[in-house]
Amino acid sequence: MNLIIHPGAPLYGEVCLPGDKSLSHRAALLAAMSEGESRIENFLVSGVTEAMLSALTALGVTWELDGTCLRVQGQGTAGLKPPSVPIHCGNSATTIRLLAGALAAAGLPAVLDGSEGLRRRPMQRIVAPLRLMGVDITAQDGCAPLHLGQSLRPLAGIDHALTVASAQVKSCLLLAALAAAGPTTLREPGPSRDHTERMLRSLGIRVESEVRLAGGSVGEEYITRLFPPKQIHLPPLHLRLPGDPSTAAFWIVAALITPGSQVTLRRVGMNPTRTGLIDTLLEMGADIQVQPLADHGGEPVGNLIVRSSTLQAAQVSGTRVVRMIDEFPVFAVAAAYARGRTVVSHAEELHIKESDRIAALCVELRAIGVSATEAPDGFVIEGGKPPAGGVVQAHGDHRLAMALAVAGLAAQAPVTVQGAEIAAESFPDFAAQFFNLGGQLSSD
Repeated sequence: MNLIIHPGAPLYGEVCLPGDKSLSHRAALLAAMSEGESRIENFLVSGVTEAMLSALTALGVTWELDGTCLRVQGQGTAGLKPPSVPIHCGNSATTIRLLAGALAAAGLPAVLDGSEGLRRRPMQRIVAPLRLMGVDITAQDGCAPLHLGQSLRPLAGIDHALTVASAQVKSCLLLAALAAAGPTTLREPGPSRDHTERMLRSLGIRVESEVRLAGGSVGEEYITRLFPPKQIHLPPLHLRLPGDPSTAAFWIVAALITPGSQVTLRRVGMNPTRTGLIDTLLEMGADIQVQPLADHGGEPVGNLIVRSSTLQAAQVSGTRVVRMIDEFPVFAVAAAYARGRTVVSHAEELHIKESDRIAALCVELRAIGVSATEAPDGFVIEGGKPPAGGVVQAHGDHRLAMALAVAGLAAQAPVTVQGAEIAAESFPDFAAQFFNLGGQLSSD
């Protein structure tokens, strides 16, 4: 599908956000590992979560979706069944990495595979530490497919330093650590998302987190330590998931760059490990009002009111990168409209997302007249002039597709996003919400 954005109209109204993608994955999997019926409201129904739900079916788990309410009949880790065929994880790195940890905890043999894009994502980051724990797991040239044997339990607790801050790697190892004989300590060079830790704590698992000065050139070290229960008996989950802050990011930037706009986003997840984009935009002069609400399920939640603003360029590096790693496609759009030179560094991980987001971003922004220069660990954008308009490609990347659509809102001429249907991977109602806010778009 080609999505054509016609510039000029201000955006006004409220956005109904889908449930948080990261929390949806974790909630579904932990519900399958728990004992009893779990009820998860505002569950994200999209391509990436369909992969997780299909995997649960392959493991013998019964579940039912009623709109966005997911019910899961958990039988505990002992009730999971070895899959009879390889589990296809689609394009979801979260699915394959978290599943590997859960299967390691259950001691089940399985083959985990996925799309060609997923097969390019690095998996040695989980394979090596899982093997140290005693898990029989191999990867093909460091990538999927992953082959897990029937591992003996209990597993070994480990003290492991991650080479990059990664919530997916950390979560995989924490799930496996539930079946270890002793504590597992994970050390990260940055503050990755802590959704798994919060959810495990809500289920009665002892998980401790701290930040230490590591000394030398390492700087701060972010430490997570899990103390496994004597036996894995997780209670069922009953929670409502907040709106996804990574999805909210598109509407935040859309309102900021489109003159005369005001958009309200309700019940957005405000976990501090996810608010790097908001913090950066505020520093750039964004008019974003945050109305905190009561925490739910251990996760902070708030309403956001966003008004069009004149933005100034920024420099993003260090731990801030980790806290906004999924938002860089739409942040680059904000930088294109901001006055001055924006520099992003220490963001090498963007090379190995659903697309090479550094290369793809720079190529497509240049295609609509934005000065964007690729760097080995980031990019440089000379902003302050509306994009000229033109035709861009989504590169099979849902976040890139939506970011490029946002770029057309205040451009000098329409922007056509080719392959825009990929947005349904994380936000099936993207175009409809765009239209409801007053955006002018068409498709062919």
